[in-house]
Amino acid sequence: MHNTGVTSHVRALIAEGAGTFMFFFIGAGAIVATTGSDLVAIAFAHGLALAVAVSSFGALSGGHFNPAVTLGLAVAGKHLWSRVPTYWIAQLIGALAAGLAVRYSFDFAPTALDRTHLGTPGLGAGVTDVTAIVVEALLTVFLLWAVFGTAVSPRAPRIAGFGIGLMVAADILVGGGITGAAMNPARWFGPAVVAGFYDHWFVYWIGPLVGAAIAGLSYRYVFAPPEDRVPATPITPRA
Repeated sequence: MHNTGVTSHVRALIAEGAGTFMFFFIGAGAIVATTGSDLVAIAFAHGLALAVAVSSFGALSGGHFNPAVTLGLAVAGKHLWSRVPTYWIAQLIGALAAGLAVRYSFDFAPTALDRTHLGTPGLGAGVTDVTAIVVEALLTVFLLWAVFGTAVSPRAPRIAGFGIGLMVAADILVGGGITGAAMNPARWFGPAVVAGFYDHWFVYWIGPLVGAAIAGLSYRYVFAPPEDRVPATPITPRA
């Protein structure tokens, strides 16, 4: 039984890395492909990619692909705290691989790569760090509410990743011009490391993680239906 558990966890980590890679390669790649000039296309690419990734890998890992989602689920009691570090590592590895793949794929367009920093989220002109942190936190709260409402709650409509992908797309349409609407520390990390672009890096860690914690608490103590209240049961990916 112990070996089965280890195998299941390793499979979940591989799924997290693969889903993160797919999500970020398409999302960041869309930014490079449009040189960041088509917000609708960028929002659609991120939302569609995440919806498919969650639908494809959710049964194996829960389909987080985001350290903030993992944290929010742990705060809500829906993910084991002992597995938060390993999920984060898998997500960051997937993100880094996506950054490298974007650079390789668009090597023929160095101007686009340089102009977009490989799709790294960035602050809009005149946006302060405090404003950016607040916006990232708010957008992440909305994302986590979508996760809880459409994937976690026992009363959730069975629409797979569709609702979550739509929320990401909507968040980008609103916040893309403010912060790039990362809602995800790993989404910043992958392309930023490969591009060597670290401006306002703390915005993309503080904002999403604070927002995720707020959303996790709100689900656990306010929004969870009676049958899913404390003590909450962590979601166990299928073997």
